[in-house]
Amino acid sequence: MTKYIWQNPEYPNFTYDKGIILPLLSSVRLKQGKLLGKMQSLGFDNIQKAKLNVMTENVIKSSEIEGIKLNKEQVRSSVAKRLGINIGSDIYVERDIQGIVDTMSDATINYDKPLTNDRLFAWQSAMFPDGRSGLYKIKVGAYRDDRDGKMQVVSGPLGHEKIHYEAPDSDIVPEEMNKLIEYVNDNSDTDMVIKAGIVHLWFVIIHPFEDGNGRIARALTDMLLARSENTPDRFYSMSSQIKKARKSYYEILQITQHYSLDITQWLKWFLENLILAIDSSENLLNDIIKRAEFWEKNKSQVFNDRQIKVLTKLLDNFGGNLTAKKWAKICNCSHDTANRDLTDLVNKNILKKLGVARATHYKLI
Repeated sequence: MTKYIWQNPEYPNFTYDKGIILPLLSSVRLKQGKLLGKMQSLGFDNIQKAKLNVMTENVIKSSEIEGIKLNKEQVRSSVAKRLGINIGSDIYVERDIQGIVDTMSDATINYDKPLTNDRLFAWQSAMFPDGRSGLYKIKVGAYRDDRDGKMQVVSGPLGHEKIHYEAPDSDIVPEEMNKLIEYVNDNSDTDMVIKAGIVHLWFVIIHPFEDGNGRIARALTDMLLARSENTPDRFYSMSSQIKKARKSYYEILQITQHYSLDITQWLKWFLENLILAIDSSENLLNDIIKRAEFWEKNKSQVFNDRQIKVLTKLLDNFGGNLTAKKWAKICNCSHDTANRDLTDLVNKNILKKLGVARATHYKLI
């Protein structure tokens, strides 16, 4: 009996129960189509903002799975620059943050480009620009060589470690990666969503790099999901869902890496969580959808520039209560002008007037 899946003589000829997997695949495909259709109706500006929000979340959560906390503002600034979106600020971005953003952006923006060893080397090098993982110097831009021992997933105190998994020896990694890369680039009949699940698992099994394997596996997943939808536009984050289900994610990987080539349970977990990721996109995109629906509903109304400016701020989660004093300050206008603007919006059933005297304030209906 083989201890690890890669030691099976038939590896990597993975199998799965189509009776269990295909109904889940149908659900994924239906949800992908509905979400894409919904987003494509929102207009260019809203689509750009949605892409910015989702990619920022995806980068942050993929790193958090590995216990790495990234600065959100730096990530957002880097993503915006990569997408060509002007967010009105240009802050300093650390090289490692820029590297992970570049990696995950390349995976999705250039989803239709072939995967190569050099492309993977570039991703891993970008993630570790100083050649170190924390305090430790690691090999970057090349597959691991096991010079410090076998690649193992362990837990427990020093001297009492528990080995959860041992990856293939480094001398066969180049050959194994060539097989995986050929599979990724092969335009066979395998559905791209299924391929995304298989490639994620396969890459983790090989564990080809000294560090960064998890984040690169998720970048590959995003790349193949983009291929499955034939668009670089990402409106949901699989990494966010994996972060939520982190415990079960590692459990199912460990189980699958130790047993037969039947990966039904892994693909079942992958597709079920992909469905949850798509469903959860509503939380990420709710404000954008709400804003688009507001302008569509009120497209026949006539607003002046000041009203458009403040309504936009309200739809972007304006902090605190809106008062005439705040309106005047935002629009650099008189108090009387602010009151006229506000009264007009109340009469148009856009705003509701609340409170009395000095406590008077306004909220969107």
